[in-house]
Amino acid sequence: MRWLLAFFCLSFASLSSAAFTQTIVTKPLSQVPAAVTPALPPLDQAQIDKVLVLKSSRQLQLISHGQPLKSYRISLGKQPRGTKEHEGDRRTPEGFYWLDWRKVSDRFNLAIHVSYPNIGDAARARREGVDPGGMIMIHGTPINDEYPEWYFNTLDWTDGCIAMKNGDMQEVWSLVKDGTMIEIRP
Repeated sequence: MRWLLAFFCLSFASLSSAAFTQTIVTKPLSQVPAAVTPALPPLDQAQIDKVLVLKSSRQLQLISHGQPLKSYRISLGKQPRGTKEHEGDRRTPEGFYWLDWRKVSDRFNLAIHVSYPNIGDAARARREGVDPGGMIMIHGTPINDEYPEWYFNTLDWTDGCIAMKNGDMQEVWSLVKDGTMIEIRP
């Protein structure tokens, strides 16, 4: 009886794969039409759906309809490896958050607030009996003659925030609306 079941399964598998066989026709490259990709809107007209931060490559990307539109160099907290565990650890959090409000900062020019801690961060901190911290921002760099902007852009110097050059921050400020999702990856 088992051999009959095995025979039936093998027959069915071979017949079903025949239904999905695809014939590949080779053509000279000159006859192949250009790949059709959706045209991305100009940056100033794009609807930014998400901000993606890649900590390992020090990049912040603006995402529209699943496609990265622009990438910026960023600086992180002084202890960039790992997720934020408690207040004062100088780490940048990892996870999903919202960009929920903004302000003009005396110290860091423009700043957009990240909704850290999320529910998971707060629960973990409560279990461990620590303060999760807060006030994580995407912000610019100080305007200081003693330490010029290029100095800050080449190292991780924040207390856990995400820092950008002031020109880049102005562009992000103008393109990203409050309520936009931000994902911060390791």
